[in-house]
Amino acid sequence: MHELQKGQLEGKSFAGRSSLYAQWLAERDEILRYKWIESEKAGKDIGFEKALLDWTRNHRALWRSERRTQPSA
Repeated sequence: MHELQKGQLEGKSFAGRSSLYAQWLAERDEILRYKWIESEKAGKDIGFEKALLDWTRNHRALWRSERRTQPSA
């Protein structure tokens, strides 16, 4: 059996256990939420790239610091 398949059968994959990957997924979710809110305000889709750049410049630092101070679930 292929090692990747074997690992998936034994539990979560490496990506599923990786805190860096979990951080990336949480950040992506925030960007997508920001994209939706800003698109609603604009009355049109602002696009992922604009949302990514705006959110990174204006909200990422605060979001990360707040995330670090929250107790783990």
